[in-house]
Amino acid sequence: MASATAAKRGAKAPAAGIPHGSQPFLQSVNEYFDKAATLLPHSKGLLDQIKVCNSVYYMQFPVRINGEIQVVEAWRAEHSHHKLPCKGGIRYAETVDQDEVQALAALMTYKCAVVDVPFGGGKGGIKINPKKYTVEELERVTRRYTVELIKKNFIGPSVDVPAPDYGTGPREMAWIADTYTAFNGREIDAIACTVN
Repeated sequence: MASATAAKRGAKAPAAGIPHGSQPFLQSVNEYFDKAATLLPHSKGLLDQIKVCNSVYYMQFPVRINGEIQVVEAWRAEHSHHKLPCKGGIRYAETVDQDEVQALAALMTYKCAVVDVPFGGGKGGIKINPKKYTVEELERVTRRYTVELIKKNFIGPSVDVPAPDYGTGPREMAWIADTYTAFNGREIDAIACTVN
């Protein structure tokens, strides 16, 4: 009965077996991609390459918080390397996970492609609630995250340029830029490693 009511109002009923709103974010993004891809003249192999996330870096690192060592979980996804650098925000949220980071990186790729901006899509996430940390603790977490990205070449003006997102802003971008510059001070464009 609910499906008939939804159809009368012009709304689509949720897919059978999947309660509305419970589908994983990345799966949902990929299903929309697949639907749009049917309208394109490209080969399946090329479309599969466009859809997959090229690189995901999952990390756990220790940070001293309130005199104790806390292990922090974080991610950085680079969805597409077809145009470099990748760009995309870094979010601080207790709910962030790999599925969300990959889905948002994919959406950034598609947004950049639609408006013909020469970037691949990226997204980062740190699994913390920034409201539960002091400014000094947030700085330690942010700088340590940046060091982890530097070690794996997941940040840099020609590689991957982070930007603010949920729970972050210009302050965090300044810490990232400062940390990156401290490790790469000889690069003439080192300060260009973030977008404010």
